[in-house]
Amino acid sequence: MRVTVVGAGIAGLTAAAGLQRAGHEVVVLEERGDTSPGAGITVWPNALAALDEIGLGDAVRAAGGRVAGGAMRLRDGTWLRRPEPERMTRALGEPLAVIERAALRDVLTGALTPGTVRFGARVAGVDAGTAGVRLDDGEEIGADLLIGADGVGSVVARALNGPLGARYAGYVAYRGIADLPLGDHLAGQTLGDGLETGHLPIGGGRTYWFLSRPGPPGGSVDGIAAAEAAAVTELLRSWPDPLPRLVGATPPGEILRGDIRDRKVAGVWRSGATVLIGDAAHPMRPHLGQGGCQGIEDAVTLSILVSRRDSPAAAGSEFVRARRRRVRRVVRESSLIGRALNVRAPAVVTAGLRASRLVPEGVFLAHLRDVAGRAAWERVRPDG
Repeated sequence: MRVTVVGAGIAGLTAAAGLQRAGHEVVVLEERGDTSPGAGITVWPNALAALDEIGLGDAVRAAGGRVAGGAMRLRDGTWLRRPEPERMTRALGEPLAVIERAALRDVLTGALTPGTVRFGARVAGVDAGTAGVRLDDGEEIGADLLIGADGVGSVVARALNGPLGARYAGYVAYRGIADLPLGDHLAGQTLGDGLETGHLPIGGGRTYWFLSRPGPPGGSVDGIAAAEAAAVTELLRSWPDPLPRLVGATPPGEILRGDIRDRKVAGVWRSGATVLIGDAAHPMRPHLGQGGCQGIEDAVTLSILVSRRDSPAAAGSEFVRARRRRVRRVVRESSLIGRALNVRAPAVVTAGLRASRLVPEGVFLAHLRDVAGRAAWERVRPDG
């Protein structure tokens, strides 16, 4: 089968790897010339289990760090969830993998036949009915299956749905990687005062950190100015270790800033042999760490169904039925967490976080397992 994938992000590359592994002829069209920026990403056990289906789980595990305990603290040092050894492993089936986005890209690209990805290929038009695209240089590319994996502003999604307006969520995210190691007992999150922060080992004695804070949009850049870095450092000056140390050890030019934007889930995910996956179908805020993970689940699900069904259209139709309910739930919860942590008054947020300690550990972990454990993938994996 001839397959065209639009977008060389996590979902698009995973779909290409799965379909090519099954013997299909795949080309990936990517308008950017460089897809390396992005700091780190947490690959939860549900996504690792999906990657195991296409033979890439172990490569991802080996390329990054692991989080087995999972600490959650308030900014005053109060524990919300203590980082007991192997706590996350017991609950989710294995530790979380934390990997640099460029390293994840390299694992996925390394599974493809050289030349599969065409960089600088901008799609200017889509014919969903024939699964064809037209590039901005006039070249037309036909296929048996067209996969839109081109993110929030997806040209393929617009071809199926019309305009899809993104909106600013009310807060900004900073991300970076520090050349400092992190003890297992500190791997996790520190929360408070309307800020959400995380600090996770990424392997090689380095630590991935992130911070989201409410405020006006400031644009998205791959490297902030020294004055802005100093302001972020001052914001965290009284916070407990390791956040102030990690931010201070990251060169400003390597700190990424991005306005958090999202849009509604696309109403139409499939038309004929054209299918949307990942952020093209269902953008989600980052608070459950499931944006890339759900894109991986999408990609592997579709690759399995394409190889088992009589036609791309039948595979696409079943894909939508298999994924829509699962994804809508994760999108909704991610949005609720974002509004709770970053938009409400800081005192209200802190009071709510303190109250969360009353939720029994077993209940908390059971919910997390249902969203992000290996069992979550096994429950939604196509079985026939």
